[in-house]
Amino acid sequence: MDDHLELAQMADEGRISALWIRDVPFYDPKFGDVGQVYDPFVDLGFLAAATKNITLGTAGIVSPLRNPILTAKQAASVDRLSQGRFILGMSSGDRPVEYPAFGYDFDNRAERFREAWEMIRTLNENEFPKMATQYHGQLAGNIDLVPKPVSSHLPMITIGRARQDMSWFANQSDAWIWHGVDPRRSKDIIKEIEELGDGKTWHPFGYANFLDLSENPDEPARLHHNIFLRAGRNTLMEFWKQQEQDGVAHITLNLKPTRRPAKEVLQELIEDVVPHFSLV
Repeated sequence: MDDHLELAQMADEGRISALWIRDVPFYDPKFGDVGQVYDPFVDLGFLAAATKNITLGTAGIVSPLRNPILTAKQAASVDRLSQGRFILGMSSGDRPVEYPAFGYDFDNRAERFREAWEMIRTLNENEFPKMATQYHGQLAGNIDLVPKPVSSHLPMITIGRARQDMSWFANQSDAWIWHGVDPRRSKDIIKEIEELGDGKTWHPFGYANFLDLSENPDEPARLHHNIFLRAGRNTLMEFWKQQEQDGVAHITLNLKPTRRPAKEVLQELIEDVVPHFSLV
């Protein structure tokens, strides 16, 4: 993480479409992954001041472990400070060990996720809102959350399944980023979202990969467990072009497994891969 500011600025200047920040409160030795270590909203404030063009997003805020009122205010604040470059990605969390520490029930996280989603949306899109909740507080219409986002509609997307059904993704979430997806299923997933939606609104679908970029530009692309991807830049581009044709809108990359310096890999992606794809 010592050079994460430099990498972020490289991505900003290199036409990378988005920087995604994760929400990992604890180090769990059995899980072995602490994301980017820093608190997501503190880190986003830091990155908002140090970048100019790149979209900043969370992938994702573990909403059942956070107060939705504070999350709504933090999200709107980052959106303002970044001049409308923020996307609020939310998840239900996949680490049961964290829930007892917060005093929350792991089994009702799906319900808490939906309620937090609705409350954040209500607070950021309405003035002096009224809302009754089961797991959080009550809004009586006599107080208003400030600031509001730059736009009247702050983009909110789902990270992972969040224990929701497909109809929810098709009608509530502005977009969906999954992980562990068999790329051969992408087209069917996108078709199902379209069929379950209102027929008017586009709900983009994407997924996450851990990337190990080979020094050999023609090394065949190999996907392990539908998430760990090793390839050369040419085969990687071919693989992603096929996914683009299938309707995949976005792929998030984690360079943790790379055997080369992250700066070197990022520079190669910027110079030889990114120019072949459009920014949405």
